Amino acid sequence: MHLGIILVDHGSRVAESNELLVRVAEAFGKRFGGRYPIVEPAHMEIARPTISEAYGRCVERGAEMVMVVPYFLGPGKHWTEDIPRLAAEAAKQFPGTRYHVTPYLGIDDLMLDLLGKRISESLAEGA
Repeated sequence: MHLGIILVDHGSRVAESNELLVRVAEAFGKRFGGRYPIVEPAHMEIARPTISEAYGRCVERGAEMVMVVPYFLGPGKHWTEDIPRLAAEAAKQFPGTRYHVTPYLGIDDLMLDLLGKRISESLAEGA
């Protein structure tokens, strides 16, 4: 079974924020391409590509199963309601495919390491 990954954030009117997710998806695809060769960015609202567009791109690239991965730190209405609804609507356009919405990023030792890294970097810059 071919797996597609959609990294989804909220979406923003600020182009730089939307471009950041594109860079994250590209970096993820580069690092994990041997394991997950189909990776697409998507924005829940405001910007494109939408979840539906990204789902379609995954299917065009051969995905039969699509993992929708919220690029969100914590739970909330977007994770519990909006993203699952949008993913289900997208999947309806592609009979024979399946999808799953993963948990949000949450707390993890890697997140704690990243917080420590950002603090150290700021201190090194003379904060």
